[in-house]
Amino acid sequence: MKEYTSGDLRNFAVVGHATCGKTMLSEAMLACSGVIGRMGSISNGTTVSDYHESEQKRGISIHATLLHTEWQGKKLNIIDTPGYLDFISEALASLRVCDFALVVVHGVDGIGLGTERVWQYATEFGIPKMMVVNMLDKEHTDFNGILGKLKELYGRHVFPLTLPVNPGPGFDKTLDVMRQTVMTYANDQSGKYTESAPTGELADQLQRLHNELIELVAESDDSLLEKFLEKGNLTEEEMRGGVHAAFQQGNLIPVFCAAGERNVGVARLMDFIAKYASSPLDRPVAKGIGPDNEPVEVRIDDSQAVLHVFKTLNEQHIGEMSFFRVYSGTARFGADMFNVNRNMTERIGQIFILNGKNRENVNSLIAGDLGAVVKLKNTHTGDTLCSPGLNVRLPAVQFPRPSIHAALKLKAKGEEDKVAQGLAAISAEDPTFSYQVDAELHQTVLSGQGELHLQVVSEQLKNRYKVDFDLVAPKIRFRETIRSKGDSKYRHKKQTGGAGQFAEVWMRIEPKPRGTGVEFTQSLTGQNVDRVFVPSVEKGVNAACAEGILAGYRVTDVKIDFYDGKQHPVDSKDIAFQIAGKEAFKEAFMNARPCLLEPIHLVEIKVPEDAMGNVIGDLSSRRGKILGMEAAGGFQVIKAHVPAMELYQYSTVLRSLTGGRAAHTEEFDHYEEMPKEIEQKVIAESKKAKEEQQ
Repeated sequence: MKEYTSGDLRNFAVVGHATCGKTMLSEAMLACSGVIGRMGSISNGTTVSDYHESEQKRGISIHATLLHTEWQGKKLNIIDTPGYLDFISEALASLRVCDFALVVVHGVDGIGLGTERVWQYATEFGIPKMMVVNMLDKEHTDFNGILGKLKELYGRHVFPLTLPVNPGPGFDKTLDVMRQTVMTYANDQSGKYTESAPTGELADQLQRLHNELIELVAESDDSLLEKFLEKGNLTEEEMRGGVHAAFQQGNLIPVFCAAGERNVGVARLMDFIAKYASSPLDRPVAKGIGPDNEPVEVRIDDSQAVLHVFKTLNEQHIGEMSFFRVYSGTARFGADMFNVNRNMTERIGQIFILNGKNRENVNSLIAGDLGAVVKLKNTHTGDTLCSPGLNVRLPAVQFPRPSIHAALKLKAKGEEDKVAQGLAAISAEDPTFSYQVDAELHQTVLSGQGELHLQVVSEQLKNRYKVDFDLVAPKIRFRETIRSKGDSKYRHKKQTGGAGQFAEVWMRIEPKPRGTGVEFTQSLTGQNVDRVFVPSVEKGVNAACAEGILAGYRVTDVKIDFYDGKQHPVDSKDIAFQIAGKEAFKEAFMNARPCLLEPIHLVEIKVPEDAMGNVIGDLSSRRGKILGMEAAGGFQVIKAHVPAMELYQYSTVLRSLTGGRAAHTEEFDHYEEMPKEIEQKVIAESKKAKEEQQ
C-alpha cells in the first residue's frame, strides 16, 4: 500500500436524510478513481457499500460502511452512512471521527429531518460541512429553490461552487464557479468530463458568482482581496489557500450539484475534497480525559498511540470487527494496547483498510487514518485504546435515547440462555439498542430507535443464535392507588389441631400526593398488640402492595396507619400478623375508592409545518395533551403529554403521517388517574389473564 502522511488524508462521512442518494454518490467516487470498473446499483444489491444481506433485501443502508480511494495523491476515507433515523447512531459515530461532513440533499424533496440532525451533530463536533444537491437527473428537480432554502437555514456562507445547466432526465452539464467553465460529463458513468468556455448569460452568471466567491473567501484572507482588486480576477490556484482557510472557519460552506447514479458532477466534488478540504492536521489536538477526570490533550504528533473505536460489527466468517481512528502515534499489528474504559490489555491483530466487504491487510496505520481490527477480546463502541503506560480516554458519543419498545415472546421454552447471550452481544455492538429483563412485568423488553431498527435486531438474533420469537406490545407499568380514606378491622384465626394462628389488625389508610410512594406508620397505644408484631404487619402490607389488589399492579401513593388490634398469648405469631396485615390492607384499600394510575410520557415531536395538522389530530386521538409548540429551522417542535399505553409503535405511525419527515423522543414524566372506561377494561383483562394462568 502507498504510504501517506497525515496531511494527505481526507476523512469524511457522507450523511443526509434517507433516500437522498448517499450510497450511489459514494459508489460514483469509487468509479471515478478506478477502484471499481463498473458502478453497481441499489435495486440489484450490487453496490460496494450495501453488502449486508439485510441492506440488499430492503434496498437501504443500515450500517456505516468504510470505503477508501486515492484522488490527486490524497487518500479519501469515505464513510457511507444510513439516512433512516432508526440508524442515526451510525452517522453520529462516524461524524465523531471525521474531519468534515459531506451533507447530501435530495434534488427533488429538498431538506429533510435527517439533514437537520446530521448538520446539528457536525456543528456539535466542530467540523466543517460541504453540501451536495444530488439526484438532479430526476423529474421536478429544483436546485435554485433548494439552494435558497439552504441559505435561509444555514446563512450566507452557503455558496454554490457548481450549478446544473440542464437538470432533469439527461442531466450532464454543470457550471464550475472556480474554473469559470462549463463541464460536460460522459454518459457512461465513468465520471469523465470535458471543459468549454461559457457564453452569453452563462458567462455573466459565472463571472458574478466568481466575484462573490472571492469576496466571501477574502473574509479569511486579505491578501486575496488585494490580488483581486489589482487583476480583476483570480485563478483557481491563487484561491487555494484562501478557500481552504474559509472552509475551515465556516466562512465558506460549498454546495455542489450532482447525479450520483449517472456519475455527473462527482469528479469535481472529489477535486475540491483533495485540494481544499480538511485533513487531520487541521484539527491536530483532540480533547481527552485523564485518570482523574482532568482534561488532557491528545496531539496528532505524539509518539504514543491513541485509538478511538467508533463502531463494532460482527461479520460473518470473521467475527467481531472494531472500526477505529488513530488520533496519535501509530497502530501496529501485534502491538499491546491498554483499553482505558475496560482497564484491560488488548493485542492488535489483523489490521484492515476497507472497501465494504473487501479488506486489504496492512501492518500499520498512521495518526489520522481510519481502519478496522478483528477479534479484540472485550473492546466495544466508544472505547479508547492507548499505548501501555498511557491512560487517556476520548469522550464517547452520547447517542439518542430509544423511542420504541417491544416485548420478546419466545415460541419455545428452554431458549432463554441463547436469547440472553444474543441480546448482550448485539447491545455491545449497537449502543442505541438496549434491553431490560423486567422483573415486575415478567417480560424482556427491547428498545430501539424505530420499528425498522427492532426488525433488524430481531433478524440478527434469529439468524445468529437460532431462536424463534415474536415481538409483542410490552406490558404497561400501571399503578393502583386510592382517592379517599378507608379503614378496616381484620381478624385472622386458624385452628388446625395443634398450635393455632391468631392476629387482629386495625388499620386506617389515606391518599398521599402523587409520586410519593407508600408510607407505613403505627400509632399503637396500650398493650393490645405487642410492638414486636409491627414489622410483621408491615411485611404483609408490603406484600399486598407489590402484588396489587385491583388488577395486579403495584400500589403507590398511600399512607397506612396500623393503630390497634388484638393478639393471643399462645397463637399470635409473625405469620399470623403478616396475613392479618395483608388482608386488613386489602379491605381498607377497597373501602377507599381505589383506582388505577397510568404512566404519562413527555413526547417531543419534530415535524414539518405542512404535517402539523395530521400529527396534532393523531395526538388528540391518543388522549394527548399539547403543552406547546416552537419553531426550529423549517420544522415545528410539538411537546405533549401522552399516556404510555397509546404510544406502542408510535414512531411507525408518525413516519406514515409525515412521509418519514418527522421524529420523536419520549420519556416517562408522571402518573395520572386513568379514565373509568379504560380502567374497567384493564381490570377485566387482568382478571382474564390471571384465570388463564390458574
